Amino acid sequence: MTLQRQKTKIVCTLGPSSSDEATIRRMIQAGMSVARLNFSHGTLEEHARQVGRVRRAAAAENRVIGILIDLPGPKIRLGTLVAEPVEIERGDEVVLTTDPCPADPAKIPVDYPPLPTLLGPENLLYINDGLVQLRVLEAGGDEIRAEVLIGGTLTSRKGLNVLDSVLPVDAVTCRDLELIEVGLALGVHTFTISFIERAEAIRTAREHAASLGHEITVIAKIERRAAVDHIDELLAAADGVMIARGDLGVQIPIELVPVVQKRIINAANEVGLPVITATQMLESMTESLLPTRAEVTDVANAILDGTDAVMLSAETASGSHPVESVAMMSRIALEIEAERRTLGCGHRLEDRIRESYGREEIAVEDVVSLNVIDAVRALQPRYILTPTHTGRTPRRISRFRPERWILAFTRDPAVQRFLTFTYGCCPFLIETEREDWHDLIFDAVRSLGLAVPGDLVILTEGVAPGPVGSTNSLRIVTIE
Repeated sequence: MTLQRQKTKIVCTLGPSSSDEATIRRMIQAGMSVARLNFSHGTLEEHARQVGRVRRAAAAENRVIGILIDLPGPKIRLGTLVAEPVEIERGDEVVLTTDPCPADPAKIPVDYPPLPTLLGPENLLYINDGLVQLRVLEAGGDEIRAEVLIGGTLTSRKGLNVLDSVLPVDAVTCRDLELIEVGLALGVHTFTISFIERAEAIRTAREHAASLGHEITVIAKIERRAAVDHIDELLAAADGVMIARGDLGVQIPIELVPVVQKRIINAANEVGLPVITATQMLESMTESLLPTRAEVTDVANAILDGTDAVMLSAETASGSHPVESVAMMSRIALEIEAERRTLGCGHRLEDRIRESYGREEIAVEDVVSLNVIDAVRALQPRYILTPTHTGRTPRRISRFRPERWILAFTRDPAVQRFLTFTYGCCPFLIETEREDWHDLIFDAVRSLGLAVPGDLVILTEGVAPGPVGSTNSLRIVTIE
């Protein structure tokens, strides 16, 4: 077995361009770690087929590939246009209608019936992450008449954002709850909650899954101003976060997006939660075989900031070069990861936690994690081996971005799947009831060809007395 080239995880959105098993398999070979299914598009039957394709492709490549279901939430979208694309120019007047099948093909359908009653003159509408902007002139009945402030191209199902109007919607809709049931039936347990503002939405999703006898992992999708304002609350309730920069760049001034991105990454690293940076990372590769220099720099900077994963959207879902996009992302990550220490990145979190030594709030796991990092730098072991019940230990080590791979071993398939989101972590499933399973871990790394006798490894472990499942020590071991 060989590990992926890059430690940064790559989340790939699946769609028409990646709807066959051969392409998905090539994307895995190129560096894909997680497959994202955007439930705002496509049919449930199509998504079910995609889940099957991902699992077969992953098995063929002997990889563990995470699957992420992105719930649509209350996002307002354009309906199906009679003829597309539609080009509109600055100064044009357009009519949006909540009639899904307007008799006048010039009218633009919108899939949110209450919208005209909630808007008034001067409200601003942003379409397709703000690339097209409209100013409402008049609204009522089932129509909205608007002036085009920034023109562009409209296509079916593009998102519509209302910045200066509070819409009476919940982050977790009834439809989302139904889709959680669909995902669970497919054996998928990781979901993003879109347009989240408060932690109550996470509790709603968890409670619904629990009523069906399941536990889920929840990623909070940060794309609203209120979510930024309540980020600490969301980090305390969620299992991870996604920085969705498209809608976020409409909700807050676009020049603040880089600052907010860095602050959220730092906050997620601090508490040991995986963080995904998303939206337009290699957008030009939707059509081109090469990204722009600015896009390459964007990906590199997100990795240097401490993101666990970078995400591809249209590039792999509907673009012309899905495999090449993944390969390019992998090449960027591999190059910048090698320069992390040279560039002096990643030490601020270490310094903050070291400054906490001797204080009551510092956790034993924090001390062990820092000792692991010190041992890696001093001894240059082959791997860090982490037996884990919950995934907490490998995540807490990962946030310091060690130069060596973390091989995490768990008896819980759900923990194994979710660790595919964690930087530099390769998760394995150990099927045993034994409490002392270290020998099985050593056997596994030997049998997989990952280590040979004489290799030095660092092993974290929980030694009694101490809570069951806790990690409170490390050993330096030579593989025999």
